[in-house]
Amino acid sequence: MKASIKLFYLSILLASLSACTTVSIDEMRWQETDIDLSQDSIVILGRHHSPEYVTEPDLVSCIGRRLESGMLGLKVIPEHEFVNLLYPWFEPRTAPLTMDKFVKILDEPMIRDELEKHRVRYMIWVEGATETVNQIGSMSCAIGPGGGGCFGFGSWENQSEYEASIWDFENTREAGRISTDAQGTSYMPAIVIPIPIIARVQSNACDGMGSQLSAFFAPEA
Repeated sequence: MKASIKLFYLSILLASLSACTTVSIDEMRWQETDIDLSQDSIVILGRHHSPEYVTEPDLVSCIGRRLESGMLGLKVIPEHEFVNLLYPWFEPRTAPLTMDKFVKILDEPMIRDELEKHRVRYMIWVEGATETVNQIGSMSCAIGPGGGGCFGFGSWENQSEYEASIWDFENTREAGRISTDAQGTSYMPAIVIPIPIIARVQSNACDGMGSQLSAFFAPEA
């Protein structure tokens, strides 16, 4: 009876838990944008200039999808397609990480021709990562003649920090920057079986960044 009561109260506790995420967004704009959704395209690239510093490719793809859904008709060239198209100029070791270096490689006829051919109007560099910053709790699991199970409780905090630099290809200058900071706590209670309650930190950071980029390019929307 006592075990049933404990399980009842623990079930109430689990039902009351929910993983939540807070997102903050900052925008800096240095010039107005001008894009033709029927013809122009945008490229979104992640910073991969060292093995220890890599922006997640799935985050870059997520922002691209979010931007396309927020600006109907816009074409976002996938990162891998663009890197292969201009090989080796946008490989991790050779990619232009500053506007000055980008302007210099435009002297290469092949690069300028390909950018004009695909009507690349803006390039967006995304820099940052999602990390686990705090983890507490413990869990133990055992198997016996009557079966097995786990008991315990753990939680961890994830933090996403990303910054998007928006490069204007036509005017060869930086048009603005958008930064996103998302934080959330996930839980892993276990009563016989672990029940993960995950905070969608990176996903919410993607949604926030994609929505803000849509507003950056089409403020009237």
